[in-house]
Amino acid sequence: MPIGKSAKKSLRKSVKNHSFNVQFKKKLKEAIKSFIEKPSAEAYKLAESLMDKSKSMNIWHINKIARLKSRLNSILKNKTVKTEVKKEVKKVVKKTTKRTAKEKMSK
Repeated sequence: MPIGKSAKKSLRKSVKNHSFNVQFKKKLKEAIKSFIEKPSAEAYKLAESLMDKSKSMNIWHINKIARLKSRLNSILKNKTVKTEVKKEVKKVVKKTTKRTAKEKMSK
């Protein structure tokens, strides 16, 4: 137990900061999980802003935040690329199936 006035105040402050940090970490983790489940630009912006706040408050290490941002950004880019590729593949498949059907009928 703290004995002096400043030690008592420091204990009160650290308990208060700890509870705030725990709540903030939960909020940040939920934002990241929701982005991973359904990647979208809005979810990425929310997660990125929370990560920037945690960096400024020294809740998570700078390198950890940079790593997470990079991974989330790659997920966002791959999601958009995958949807575009799927659309292109569907178009190509439709064209090739039409050609092969016509070729079979002509033979």
